[in-house]
Amino acid sequence: MRRMAALITVLVLLGGCATREPLDAAYFEIEPGRLPAVDVTLNIPGLGPCTDNPDRSLRLDSSQPVNVLVHGCFGSAGQFRGLAQVLAFNGQQSACFTYDDRAELTRSATDLRRAVDLLAAQTRAPQITVIGHSQGALVARKSLTELALTPPPPAGQTDLRLVTISGPFAGIAAAQTCGKTWLYPLTLGLLPASCYLATGAKWADITDSSRFIREPGALVPQVSRYLKIDTDERGSCRREKDGRCLQADDVFSLAEQRSLLVETDARTHRVEERAGHVEIVGDKHVSPIKLITILQNQGVLHATAPDRLAAFSLLLARVYQDDAFLNTGAFTRR
Repeated sequence: MRRMAALITVLVLLGGCATREPLDAAYFEIEPGRLPAVDVTLNIPGLGPCTDNPDRSLRLDSSQPVNVLVHGCFGSAGQFRGLAQVLAFNGQQSACFTYDDRAELTRSATDLRRAVDLLAAQTRAPQITVIGHSQGALVARKSLTELALTPPPPAGQTDLRLVTISGPFAGIAAAQTCGKTWLYPLTLGLLPASCYLATGAKWADITDSSRFIREPGALVPQVSRYLKIDTDERGSCRREKDGRCLQADDVFSLAEQRSLLVETDARTHRVEERAGHVEIVGDKHVSPIKLITILQNQGVLHATAPDRLAAFSLLLARVYQDDAFLNTGAFTRR
Protein backbone atom coordinates (compact mmCIF):
# COMPACT_ATOMS: atom_id res chain seq x y z
CA MET A 1 0.00 0.00 0.00
CA ARG A 2 2.80 2.40 0.85
CA ARG A 3 4.51 1.69 -2.45
CA MET A 4 1.25 2.38 -4.24
CA ALA A 5 0.93 5.68 -2.32
CA ALA A 6 4.41 6.66 -3.48
CA LEU A 7 3.49 6.02 -7.10
CA ILE A 8 0.29 8.04 -6.69
CA THR A 9 2.39 10.88 -5.31
CA VAL A 10 4.48 10.79 -8.48
CA LEU A 11 1.40 11.07 -10.67
CA VAL A 12 0.05 13.99 -8.65
CA LEU A 13 3.38 15.83 -8.82
CA LEU A 14 3.56 15.34 -12.56
CA GLY A 15 0.10 16.91 -12.83
CA GLY A 16 1.31 20.09 -11.16
CA CYS A 17 3.01 21.44 -14.29
CA ALA A 18 1.62 22.46 -17.63
CA THR A 19 2.57 20.51 -20.74
CA ARG A 20 5.59 21.89 -22.58
CA GLU A 21 4.57 23.20 -26.00
CA PRO A 22 6.72 22.65 -29.12
CA LEU A 23 8.82 25.55 -30.41
CA ASP A 24 7.22 27.70 -33.10
CA ALA A 25 9.49 29.74 -35.39
CA ALA A 26 6.69 32.29 -35.79
CA TYR A 27 7.41 33.37 -32.21
CA PHE A 28 11.16 33.87 -32.57
CA GLU A 29 10.98 37.66 -32.71
CA ILE A 30 9.44 40.52 -30.71
CA GLU A 31 7.97 43.63 -32.29
CA PRO A 32 10.09 46.63 -31.21
CA GLY A 33 7.12 48.72 -30.08
CA ARG A 34 8.56 51.78 -28.33
CA LEU A 35 11.74 50.12 -27.13
CA PRO A 36 14.77 52.42 -26.76
CA ALA A 37 17.55 52.20 -29.33
CA VAL A 38 19.97 49.31 -28.87
CA ASP A 39 23.54 50.25 -27.98
CA VAL A 40 24.93 46.97 -26.61
CA THR A 41 24.82 43.25 -27.39
CA LEU A 42 25.42 40.95 -24.43
CA ASN A 43 25.95 37.22 -24.05
CA ILE A 44 25.19 36.34 -20.43
CA PRO A 45 24.72 32.67 -19.45
CA GLY A 46 21.04 32.00 -18.81
CA LEU A 47 19.80 35.35 -20.12
CA GLY A 48 18.42 36.03 -23.57
CA PRO A 49 15.47 37.48 -25.46
CA CYS A 50 11.97 36.41 -24.41
CA THR A 51 11.52 34.12 -27.37
CA ASP A 52 12.53 30.55 -28.19
CA ASN A 53 14.92 31.81 -30.86
CA PRO A 54 18.18 29.81 -30.72
CA ASP A 55 20.09 33.13 -30.91
CA ARG A 56 20.32 34.05 -27.22
CA SER A 57 22.18 37.34 -27.70
CA LEU A 58 20.64 40.11 -25.62
CA ARG A 59 20.30 43.50 -27.35
CA LEU A 60 19.57 46.41 -25.03
CA ASP A 61 19.85 50.11 -24.34
CA SER A 62 22.46 49.80 -21.61
CA SER A 63 21.29 52.96 -19.82
CA GLN A 64 17.64 51.92 -19.35
CA PRO A 65 15.90 49.66 -16.77
CA VAL A 66 15.55 45.96 -17.59
CA ASN A 67 12.84 43.48 -16.58
CA VAL A 68 14.12 39.92 -16.12
CA LEU A 69 11.33 37.34 -16.52
CA VAL A 70 11.62 33.87 -14.97
CA HIS A 71 9.41 31.04 -16.25
CA GLY A 72 7.93 28.24 -14.19
CA CYS A 73 7.89 24.45 -14.45
CA PHE A 74 7.96 23.11 -18.03
CA GLY A 75 8.26 26.72 -19.24
CA SER A 76 10.64 28.53 -21.54
CA ALA A 77 11.67 32.04 -22.50
CA GLY A 78 9.08 31.93 -25.26
CA GLN A 79 6.33 31.51 -22.66
CA PHE A 80 6.84 35.18 -21.76
CA ARG A 81 7.03 36.50 -25.31
CA GLY A 82 3.57 38.01 -24.89
CA LEU A 83 4.45 39.84 -21.68
CA ALA A 84 7.72 41.03 -23.20
CA GLN A 85 5.66 42.35 -26.14
CA VAL A 86 3.39 44.21 -23.71
CA LEU A 87 6.44 45.75 -22.03
CA ALA A 88 7.92 46.72 -25.40
CA PHE A 89 4.67 48.42 -26.43
CA ASN A 90 5.11 50.65 -23.39
CA GLY A 91 8.81 51.27 -24.03
CA GLN A 92 10.18 48.81 -21.44
CA GLN A 93 12.88 46.29 -22.31
CA SER A 94 13.08 42.76 -21.02
CA ALA A 95 15.25 39.67 -20.83
CA CYS A 96 14.29 36.10 -19.99
CA PHE A 97 16.13 33.68 -17.74
CA THR A 98 16.27 30.07 -18.92
CA TYR A 99 17.13 27.26 -16.53
CA ASP A 100 16.75 23.53 -15.93
CA ASP A 101 13.40 23.32 -14.16
CA ARG A 102 14.32 19.93 -12.66
CA ALA A 103 17.49 21.18 -10.97
CA GLU A 104 17.81 22.14 -7.30
CA LEU A 105 16.05 25.48 -6.83
CA THR A 106 18.97 27.06 -4.98
CA ARG A 107 21.27 26.14 -7.87
CA SER A 108 18.87 27.78 -10.35
CA ALA A 109 18.55 30.83 -8.09
CA THR A 110 22.34 31.14 -7.84
CA ASP A 111 22.64 31.00 -11.63
CA LEU A 112 19.97 33.70 -11.91
CA ARG A 113 21.74 35.91 -9.38
CA ARG A 114 25.02 35.60 -11.30
CA ALA A 115 23.18 36.55 -14.49
CA VAL A 116 21.59 39.60 -12.82
CA ASP A 117 24.95 40.66 -11.38
CA LEU A 118 26.57 40.38 -14.82
CA LEU A 119 23.71 42.33 -16.38
CA ALA A 120 24.20 45.11 -13.82
CA ALA A 121 27.98 45.08 -14.26
CA GLN A 122 27.89 45.19 -18.08
CA THR A 123 25.28 47.96 -18.37
CA ARG A 124 24.40 51.24 -16.71
CA ALA A 125 20.87 50.05 -15.99
CA PRO A 126 19.52 52.10 -13.08
CA GLN A 127 16.98 49.41 -12.20
CA ILE A 128 16.54 45.67 -12.72
CA THR A 129 13.17 44.09 -11.89
CA VAL A 130 13.08 40.29 -11.54
CA ILE A 131 9.62 38.85 -12.29
CA GLY A 132 8.95 35.16 -11.62
CA HIS A 133 5.87 32.99 -12.09
CA SER A 134 4.99 29.75 -10.26
CA GLN A 135 8.22 27.79 -9.65
CA GLY A 136 9.98 30.76 -11.23
CA ALA A 137 8.67 32.86 -8.34
CA LEU A 138 10.58 30.66 -5.88
CA VAL A 139 13.75 30.91 -7.99
CA ALA A 140 13.34 34.68 -8.44
CA ARG A 141 12.97 35.46 -4.74
CA LYS A 142 15.77 33.13 -3.67
CA SER A 143 18.08 34.77 -6.19
CA LEU A 144 17.76 38.09 -4.37
CA THR A 145 18.64 36.71 -0.93
CA GLU A 146 22.10 36.21 0.54
CA LEU A 147 23.70 33.42 -1.49
CA ALA A 148 27.16 31.89 -1.43
CA LEU A 149 28.55 33.47 -4.59
CA THR A 150 32.11 33.18 -5.86
CA PRO A 151 33.31 35.76 -6.62
CA PRO A 152 31.04 37.92 -4.42
CA PRO A 153 28.75 40.36 -6.28
CA PRO A 154 30.11 43.85 -6.89
CA ALA A 155 28.82 46.71 -4.76
CA GLY A 156 26.83 48.37 -7.53
CA GLN A 157 24.25 51.11 -7.53
CA THR A 158 21.58 49.24 -9.49
CA ASP A 159 18.17 49.31 -7.80
CA LEU A 160 16.80 45.76 -7.62
CA ARG A 161 13.06 45.05 -7.52
CA LEU A 162 11.15 41.81 -7.27
CA VAL A 163 7.75 40.62 -8.49
CA THR A 164 6.50 37.09 -7.83
CA ILE A 165 3.29 35.61 -9.24
CA SER A 166 1.49 32.48 -7.96
CA GLY A 167 4.55 31.16 -6.14
CA PRO A 168 4.07 28.17 -3.76
CA PHE A 169 6.10 29.71 -0.92
CA ALA A 170 4.54 27.42 1.70
CA GLY A 171 5.53 24.31 -0.23
CA ILE A 172 3.55 22.23 -2.71
CA ALA A 173 0.82 20.27 -0.95
CA ALA A 174 1.01 17.37 -3.40
CA ALA A 175 4.67 16.93 -2.51
CA GLN A 176 4.16 16.60 1.25
CA THR A 177 4.65 12.84 1.18
CA CYS A 178 8.07 13.32 -0.43
CA GLY A 179 9.20 15.24 2.65
CA LYS A 180 8.32 12.48 5.13
CA THR A 181 11.76 10.99 5.67
CA TRP A 182 10.44 8.31 8.03
CA LEU A 183 8.72 6.72 5.04
CA TYR A 184 11.95 6.25 3.08
CA PRO A 185 13.07 3.00 4.75
CA LEU A 186 9.49 1.69 4.86
CA THR A 187 9.27 2.03 1.08
CA LEU A 188 12.77 0.55 0.61
CA GLY A 189 13.88 3.82 -0.99
CA LEU A 190 11.06 3.77 -3.52
CA LEU A 191 9.50 7.03 -2.29
CA PRO A 192 12.50 9.38 -2.76
CA ALA A 193 13.37 7.62 -6.01
CA SER A 194 9.82 8.17 -7.27
CA CYS A 195 9.91 11.84 -6.21
CA TYR A 196 13.19 12.33 -8.07
CA LEU A 197 11.81 10.57 -11.14
CA ALA A 198 8.79 12.87 -11.17
CA THR A 199 10.44 16.26 -10.61
CA GLY A 200 14.22 15.90 -10.65
CA ALA A 201 16.60 17.14 -7.97
CA LYS A 202 14.25 19.97 -6.98
CA TRP A 203 11.92 17.51 -5.25
CA ALA A 204 13.74 18.04 -1.95
CA ASP A 205 13.11 21.82 -2.14
CA ILE A 206 9.38 21.94 -2.85
CA THR A 207 8.00 20.14 0.22
CA ASP A 208 6.65 22.13 3.16
CA SER A 209 9.30 20.57 5.41
CA SER A 210 12.27 21.47 3.19
CA ARG A 211 14.93 23.92 4.28
CA PHE A 212 14.29 25.93 1.11
CA ILE A 213 10.69 26.58 2.23
CA ARG A 214 11.24 26.82 5.99
CA GLU A 215 14.28 29.12 5.70
CA PRO A 216 13.58 31.37 2.68
CA GLY A 217 16.19 33.96 3.70
CA ALA A 218 16.00 37.74 3.82
CA LEU A 219 16.13 39.86 0.69
CA VAL A 220 19.43 41.65 0.11
CA PRO A 221 19.54 45.39 0.95
CA GLN A 222 19.72 46.33 -2.76
CA VAL A 223 16.08 45.21 -3.18
CA SER A 224 13.96 48.32 -2.73
CA ARG A 225 10.52 46.78 -3.31
CA TYR A 226 8.86 43.38 -3.51
CA LEU A 227 5.43 42.93 -5.11
CA LYS A 228 3.92 39.54 -4.23
CA ILE A 229 0.93 38.56 -6.36
CA ASP A 230 -1.09 35.60 -5.10
CA THR A 231 -3.85 33.99 -7.15
CA ASP A 232 -7.11 32.52 -5.88
CA GLU A 233 -7.38 29.79 -8.49
CA ARG A 234 -10.48 27.99 -7.19
CA GLY A 235 -12.88 26.96 -9.94
CA SER A 236 -10.65 28.28 -12.73
CA CYS A 237 -10.49 26.49 -16.06
CA ARG A 238 -7.77 26.62 -18.69
CA ARG A 239 -9.58 24.85 -21.50
CA GLU A 240 -13.32 24.50 -22.07
CA LYS A 241 -15.52 22.87 -24.68
CA ASP A 242 -19.29 23.04 -24.95
CA GLY A 243 -19.51 24.57 -21.48
CA ARG A 244 -17.42 21.80 -19.88
CA CYS A 245 -14.00 22.27 -18.33
CA LEU A 246 -11.51 19.96 -20.04
CA GLN A 247 -8.43 21.21 -18.18
CA ALA A 248 -8.53 22.92 -14.80
CA ASP A 249 -6.34 25.97 -14.13
CA ASP A 250 -6.32 25.46 -10.36
CA VAL A 251 -2.72 24.48 -9.54
CA PHE A 252 -1.76 26.10 -6.21
CA SER A 253 -4.12 27.07 -3.38
CA LEU A 254 -3.77 30.32 -1.48
CA ALA A 255 -2.54 28.29 1.48
CA GLU A 256 0.32 27.01 -0.66
CA GLN A 257 1.18 30.55 -1.75
CA ARG A 258 1.00 32.32 1.64
CA SER A 259 4.11 32.50 3.85
CA LEU A 260 4.61 34.85 6.77
CA LEU A 261 8.37 34.29 6.51
CA VAL A 262 8.22 35.83 3.04
CA GLU A 263 5.50 38.44 3.58
CA THR A 264 6.68 40.14 6.79
CA ASP A 265 9.54 42.02 5.10
CA ALA A 266 8.68 45.74 5.19
CA ARG A 267 9.49 46.03 1.47
CA THR A 268 6.77 43.53 0.57
CA HIS A 269 3.40 44.55 -0.84
CA ARG A 270 0.94 41.71 -1.36
CA VAL A 271 -1.90 41.68 -3.90
CA GLU A 272 -4.47 38.91 -4.24
CA GLU A 273 -6.29 38.28 -7.51
CA ARG A 274 -8.92 35.73 -8.46
CA ALA A 275 -7.40 34.13 -11.54
CA GLY A 276 -6.25 30.78 -12.89
CA HIS A 277 -2.62 29.73 -12.67
CA VAL A 278 -1.95 30.11 -16.40
CA GLU A 279 -4.61 32.76 -16.93
CA ILE A 280 -2.75 35.28 -14.77
CA VAL A 281 0.31 35.33 -17.06
CA GLY A 282 -1.56 34.51 -20.29
CA ASP A 283 -0.90 32.00 -23.03
CA LYS A 284 -1.44 31.85 -26.78
CA HIS A 285 -5.21 32.20 -26.39
CA VAL A 286 -5.70 34.20 -23.17
CA SER A 287 -4.59 37.79 -22.58
CA PRO A 288 -3.19 38.50 -19.08
CA ILE A 289 -5.53 41.44 -18.50
CA LYS A 290 -5.61 41.00 -14.73
CA LEU A 291 -1.83 40.90 -14.45
CA ILE A 292 -1.39 43.92 -16.73
CA THR A 293 -3.82 45.88 -14.57
CA ILE A 294 -2.00 44.94 -11.35
CA LEU A 295 1.42 45.78 -12.81
CA GLN A 296 0.20 49.15 -14.07
CA ASN A 297 -1.53 49.98 -10.80
CA GLN A 298 1.66 49.10 -8.91
CA GLY A 299 3.93 51.08 -11.22
CA VAL A 300 5.81 48.07 -12.60
CA LEU A 301 4.34 48.46 -16.08
CA HIS A 302 3.99 51.95 -17.53
CA ALA A 303 0.42 53.19 -17.91
CA THR A 304 -0.90 53.12 -21.46
CA ALA A 305 -1.74 56.57 -22.81
CA PRO A 306 -5.48 57.01 -23.56
CA ASP A 307 -4.81 57.64 -27.25
CA ARG A 308 -2.99 54.29 -27.50
CA LEU A 309 -5.57 52.06 -25.80
CA ALA A 310 -7.13 50.93 -29.08
CA ALA A 311 -3.70 50.01 -30.47
CA PHE A 312 -2.93 48.19 -27.22
CA SER A 313 -6.13 46.16 -27.59
CA LEU A 314 -5.15 45.18 -31.13
CA LEU A 315 -1.71 44.15 -29.91
CA LEU A 316 -3.17 41.91 -27.20
CA ALA A 317 -5.60 40.32 -29.64
CA ARG A 318 -2.78 39.67 -32.11
CA VAL A 319 -0.07 38.48 -29.73
CA TYR A 320 -2.36 36.24 -27.68
CA GLN A 321 -4.64 35.26 -30.58
CA ASP A 322 -7.48 36.30 -28.31
CA ASP A 323 -10.49 36.99 -30.53
CA ALA A 324 -12.77 37.22 -27.51
CA PHE A 325 -10.71 40.12 -26.18
CA LEU A 326 -10.70 41.86 -29.56
CA ASN A 327 -14.50 41.83 -29.55
CA THR A 328 -14.73 43.50 -26.15
CA GLY A 329 -13.28 46.80 -27.34
CA ALA A 330 -10.34 48.83 -26.13
CA PHE A 331 -8.34 47.83 -23.07
CA THR A 332 -9.26 49.86 -20.02
CA ARG A 333 -7.64 49.89 -16.61
CA ARG A 334 -9.76 48.98 -13.59
